[in-house]
Amino acid sequence: MKTSWRSASLVASAVSVLALTTACGQEGGTAASSQNVGVTAPAGTVAGVGSGYGGVGAGTSPSASAPAAGGAGGAAQAGSAGQLAVSADAELGKVLIDAAGMTLYRFDADTAEPPKSNCDGDCATTWPPVPADDATAGDGIDKSLLGEVTRTDGSKQLTVDGWPVYRYAKDTNAGDTNGQGVGGKWFALAPDGKKAKSASAAPGLSVRKDPNLGDIVVDKNGMTVYRFVKDQAWPKPVTECLGACLEKWPAVAPVATNDTEGVQKKGLMSFARPDGIKQMTVNCSPIYTFSGDKAPGDINGQGVGGTWYAVAPDGKLVGAPKQ
Repeated sequence: MKTSWRSASLVASAVSVLALTTACGQEGGTAASSQNVGVTAPAGTVAGVGSGYGGVGAGTSPSASAPAAGGAGGAAQAGSAGQLAVSADAELGKVLIDAAGMTLYRFDADTAEPPKSNCDGDCATTWPPVPADDATAGDGIDKSLLGEVTRTDGSKQLTVDGWPVYRYAKDTNAGDTNGQGVGGKWFALAPDGKKAKSASAAPGLSVRKDPNLGDIVVDKNGMTVYRFVKDQAWPKPVTECLGACLEKWPAVAPVATNDTEGVQKKGLMSFARPDGIKQMTVNCSPIYTFSGDKAPGDINGQGVGGTWYAVAPDGKLVGAPKQ
């Protein structure tokens, strides 16, 4: 398998929120995305006791944590990945699974640049590494994110965006997510290689790296956020999406400044619409979601009518023609 990963970074700003009369301004240009591809490196040393892999000590035997070989989980743990797929989990949103439907995980003690596994010995018994040999990308998965890393025993482990991939021995049925949050270091994998997070813990606004659009703003449910080119940001936010338009493009409700992650703070505020609804802005521009987006990560609203576009972390339009 050809080794590759994507270098993903969130655009963060520590600028304080300014007053409405001084913060709102006009934009220029559109957002761009980038991708770095490199070569995987050999895995590191064996992780010792206390490395946070789920409370399994050095004296724990494989049979104490691994499911029986004859069970559904046991068969899945021993097998290769096959075609990866995306599962919609009620709590975690989009989660990466293998061909048997078993949830895939990443470990905070590992590294993605360069790829390096720090889970060996008892850790690897509780968290079996996923072989890289026959892993392929199914629908909704960017195949360029799949790679491999050489472990200390010489075996090839699957990586997603550089992160070594594991199953959890205590997941015995397809769809189980018992490994989520274990030890504060293990997390289910999202399709882009990031951590899957509980919807209730997600920020009101954050940034997601879309394979086509680059860094874009999403709401707390992971739904893509859009701007309407007919709206105004200067000298104050003004919406031109009223009545029936609002049914198709719901206004994003106000979000506290400290409930955002990776979004520019300047111009991050709410305003009162003519219909009395309070709406959020990014860089003073009103923001919306799209009724045609049915699942987190959908970008069906992008470019609709030549007037609706996803929003970059600095509030600019993503992919819109230059004015």
